Amino acid sequence: METQTLTAKQQTIVETIREFIEQEKENPTGYKLQKYLESCGGRDSLKSVMQVIEALEKKDLIKRDKSHKLYLVENDSFANFKNIFSVPVYGLASCGEALAYAEDNVDGFLRISKSLFRKVDSAKLFAVKALGDSMDKNGVNDGDYVIFEKYESGGEELEGKIVVAVINGMATIKKYKKVSDDIIGLFPHSTNTIHQPIFIHANDSILVAGVFKKVLPVKFVSL
Repeated sequence: METQTLTAKQQTIVETIREFIEQEKENPTGYKLQKYLESCGGRDSLKSVMQVIEALEKKDLIKRDKSHKLYLVENDSFANFKNIFSVPVYGLASCGEALAYAEDNVDGFLRISKSLFRKVDSAKLFAVKALGDSMDKNGVNDGDYVIFEKYESGGEELEGKIVVAVINGMATIKKYKKVSDDIIGLFPHSTNTIHQPIFIHANDSILVAGVFKKVLPVKFVSL
C-alpha cells in the first residue's frame, strides 16, 4: 500500500493525539484535543481542529467511537509517527549584532524525525530562528531554523564550535573561541564583511545556551 502524505496540520493532530494518550492515559475527544493544543500554545479553533480530524478519518488514520473519543488507526498506509518528536522554538537569535531578545516563552514547535538526531537526546534539543547573515558560510541564513543541543556548564569543549549565546538577556549565534584567559570571542563566519566579532570578558554575564547541531532552511519550514 502506498504511503499517504499528510499536511503539517494533519501530522500535528496525529502526533498530538498520540502525545495526549501517552500523557493522560485516555483517548481525547475533539474538544479535549483542541483544549490540549491550546494549552501548548496552539491557536486553532475547535472548528479547525474538527476539520482536520474529519480529513484524517477519510484517510482511515483515526476513528471515533460512540463517545466521540479519538483513536489512532495503526496500519501500513502512513509513516511511523513514534519516530517524530517536537522541538520547541525559543524566540529569535541574531546572526549579526546581539540585538534579539532571548525569550523563555516557546514560540512554537518543529516536528522532526529522530533519525536526524540518532546520537542526541531529543529532550535536550531546541530551535531558534536566525536573524541576519553573519553565519552564512556555515549554511545559516536569515530566517532559517537552527537546532541546538542544550549546553550544560562544564560539559563538552566549546572551542571552535557554533553556539547560541545569551549576553545580557539577548541571544546571538556565533563561533566560540577563547582568545585569552580573560577574553572570549564570538566570531561571525560570513560572506558579508560588515560583521565583526563580539569580545566578552570572562567575568561578563554570558550564557552559552546551546551547541549547534543542524540548520533547517526556512524555505522548507513553516510554523
